[in-house]
Order: sequence, then C-alpha cells, then structure tokens
Amino acid sequence: MTSELDDYIATHTSEEPRLLRDLYRATYLERLYPRMCSGHVQGRILAMLSQMIRPRRVLELGTFTGYSALCLAEGLADDGQLHTVEIDDEAEGFIRRWFDRSELGSRITLHIGDALEVVPGLGEEWDLVYIDANKRIYRQYLDMVLPMMRKGGFIIADNTLWDGKVTDQSATDAQTRGIRDFNDYVTSHPRLESVILPLRDGLSLLRVKS
Repeated sequence: MTSELDDYIATHTSEEPRLLRDLYRATYLERLYPRMCSGHVQGRILAMLSQMIRPRRVLELGTFTGYSALCLAEGLADDGQLHTVEIDDEAEGFIRRWFDRSELGSRITLHIGDALEVVPGLGEEWDLVYIDANKRIYRQYLDMVLPMMRKGGFIIADNTLWDGKVTDQSATDAQTRGIRDFNDYVTSHPRLESVILPLRDGLSLLRVKS
C-alpha cells in the first residue's frame, strides 16, 4: 500500500458526515495519540457493516473520542441502542460533547470504567461487538462477550495486524503477544468464523456460529 493508493481509496469512498470530519479534526487538535481514531475509510466500513447487520444492541470496547461509536450507531435498528466503554475518565467530557452534538447521541450510552468490570453488569445480548481497547487482553474480552452474543452475531476487532508485528518474531512486547494470542485463539475457536481485512492496522470480522 502506498500513500497514492491510500489517497485514491479515500477519494473513492463515500464522504463521512460533517460532524465526523469535525470530530476527527478536533481529535488531532485536542487529544493525545490521535492516530488511534478510526478515520474516514475505516469509519465508513464500520458504518456500512452496521447498516448491513441492523443490530438492536451494539457494544463497543474502547471509545477513545467517540468517532467509531457514531459510525456504528448509523446502522442501528429503529429500537437499537449502543453501549460504549472507555477506561480513560479524562476523556469523558470530550466524548460527551460530541455525542451531544449528534442526532444519534441519544441512542448511545457511555460507560466510564474497565470493560471487564462494566460489561457483565449490563445484562444485554449483543448483535454486534467492536473490540478496540487494551490489546494485551483481547482474548479476555472475547471470552467475556461470547456468552452474551446472539447466534449469528458479529464481532469486529481492530488492530489485529498490529503494525505488522504479528509476523515479526523479534517483537515480544505484551501488546504484540496479546494480539497474536487473540488471532490464534480466534482461528481455532469452534464457535467462530473469521477473516482479517488488511485495512490500516488490520480489522478482523468474526461471526458467531452457535
């Protein structure tokens, strides 16, 4: 992939809503590690996948600045709701400001805390889950949400190529090990069908078979 191809893909992908363009810019101006924001092309993929699934209940692990949550909310069923969990309490004001500006904001519930502690208490069955939080414990997230998934539900996991480190045997940091462990676990799991899309940092699509 070259920068020219990246630009070509972006210019041939449907435009993001104006609010999301403004949010993306504000992320780069006001937040640390803005590269973590999904951005135009990945955001349109998340929105389209959600529109195809038409989920009633969506769970997101790792809100960051709220960009991906707003994308996923575009496809909610008429009575749908999205729950998103962010561990950084200092980000709460920024996130709520943008949710309040969106017509979809009333359908999104923001939880501040550790997802492993928050999610079991929600008591929901999920149609769609998006995992984009602590890479070290992706497998724990998956084990947590699988019993809560409806049959035929979908799980999307971001960063599953981890800047190419998954194939670099010299990379032994905890985040790389966590992603490798998750990918191996998914591939061998009897309840899951999976594919990794080589988009940005790797986007895995999982379907719960039973």
